Amino acid sequence: MANREIIIVGGGMVGALSALLLAKHGDTLHLIEKSPVLMPEQGEPFDLRVSAFSAQSKHLLEQAGVWDDIPLDRLCAYQGLETWEKGSQKLAFSSDDIGAEQLGYIAENRWIQTVLWQRLKQLANVHFYEQTEVVNITQHVDTENKNQHVDAENKNSQRIVTVTLADQQTIRADLLLACDGGNSGVRKHLQLPVTSWDYRQHCLLINITTDCAQQSVTWQEFRETGPCAFLPLAGNNASLVWYHSPQKIKLLQSLNNQQLKQTILAEFPKLEFDFEVHNKGGFPLTRRHAKKYYQGSVVLVGDAAHTINPLAGQGVNLGFKDVQCLVELLTQCSDLSIPEILKRYQCQRRPANLLMQTGMDVFYKVSKSDDPLIRIIRKSFLGVAQQSGQIKNRVMRYAMGIN
Repeated sequence: MANREIIIVGGGMVGALSALLLAKHGDTLHLIEKSPVLMPEQGEPFDLRVSAFSAQSKHLLEQAGVWDDIPLDRLCAYQGLETWEKGSQKLAFSSDDIGAEQLGYIAENRWIQTVLWQRLKQLANVHFYEQTEVVNITQHVDTENKNQHVDAENKNSQRIVTVTLADQQTIRADLLLACDGGNSGVRKHLQLPVTSWDYRQHCLLINITTDCAQQSVTWQEFRETGPCAFLPLAGNNASLVWYHSPQKIKLLQSLNNQQLKQTILAEFPKLEFDFEVHNKGGFPLTRRHAKKYYQGSVVLVGDAAHTINPLAGQGVNLGFKDVQCLVELLTQCSDLSIPEILKRYQCQRRPANLLMQTGMDVFYKVSKSDDPLIRIIRKSFLGVAQQSGQIKNRVMRYAMGIN
């Protein structure tokens, strides 16, 4: 089917990328975003919300035509990744080992959203509904399509989706993409079941400026209280990530910047430079996975379908893989009904996302265990993995999304 009418609820990175890729294929998009989309300016302080983008995610942004729109002074390429437990050998990944220029890029979420929205605003086939939200969703079998056999009992019958907005506007479309995040209102409205649990741990993000040039290695140290991580940002900026109990994170958040710096110096892994704290913010860690990714002609994409422990920085990359899979199915299998396309999308993406979630859960639980035997095995594993050669390189390529 050419020139579909498609509703996208949620204009974040996943929703905006989906809209732009589908609009480029000639579909008509209706993009609904309840929060104000604030366009940042160059020179503003770095935002706390940053993501590590794999080579595959970069390729998708290039395909959308926006990668070169990201200001260079807000983009940090990193060539190395190191992880260790105190007293163990470091497991180090390097782009040189696989003949790549870098392992990935770290950038602020808001800048990725900004360049996507700037391109979307230039397109005549994209309609915007800003600072409003969906209050009702209905679906019915399309009885106006003369070329389609209509059977109300046939799950593959073409359905029309109608949404009602808070201002009582109504929009009709062939398909609705729910890209409205981990607390998806669309998912709740459709009563799609999820498995969910709280990790009983919070995470503190801390933005700092350093007294040295831009770093090129990101690292994590694992502790029984949770990992601590360093993410390089453009220039002499960086982000520290501190996992701990909710009580500890609450205490850290109550400190002023100078007090927090002194606590970092005393309790965080050693930093090889001087620094100043500029901003901080905490959030709880929750794991969710929808048991079904679609209902009729409504489909969950990105965090609306799954949230993952941010341990390995794969959240946005999994969401972008969802986008790539769904867009390819919609553009290459246009002879199929929407429900059949969404069924194929679910069959491809749900097992892959579950595998990544499960892997991160196991890694997270093992990293926090204080059992002496597990600690010995854990330290031994890092040493063996460091010497694994091609196996380590294949893991690195998989994480980057390249063959």
